[in-house]
Amino acid sequence: MRVRPPGFLLLLPALLGACATSRPADHAATVERGRYLTVVGACHDCHTPKVMTRTGPVPDTTRLFSGHPADLAVGEPPAAMPAGWMATTNAHLTAWSGPWGMSFAANLTPSRYGLYGWTEEMFVQTIRQGRHAGVGRALLPPMPWENYRQMSDD
Repeated sequence: MRVRPPGFLLLLPALLGACATSRPADHAATVERGRYLTVVGACHDCHTPKVMTRTGPVPDTTRLFSGHPADLAVGEPPAAMPAGWMATTNAHLTAWSGPWGMSFAANLTPSRYGLYGWTEEMFVQTIRQGRHAGVGRALLPPMPWENYRQMSDD
């Protein structure tokens, strides 16, 4: 029995600015390219909530790329960082606190709470300019957009 991947995986090449000029001809190649980009780009590190295992946190496969859970309150960040620390994060690794304030991982699914209505161009612009397409809000740490903007279109 063949299991089809979730539809939003088809968007991942566009999400990371890949394949702007050349796209794989077949569905399987497109899905594999998206999987590859999300693995090497470490997208699950922040954009997928975690579950704790004996060996540490792992992505919750029931909530892939859903970002910070809206119903998960994180409370106030620590009043002061311990010596030698720059930032803190919640147990899901989807919310961060540091000198910039609080940041929350975005929902990257194609749902109305995520990237519904986004075009490939909007995502490429966001990654390359470090500003949320449409609203112009700066992308906050720990989003490594400065690294991703170095990716080629291929």
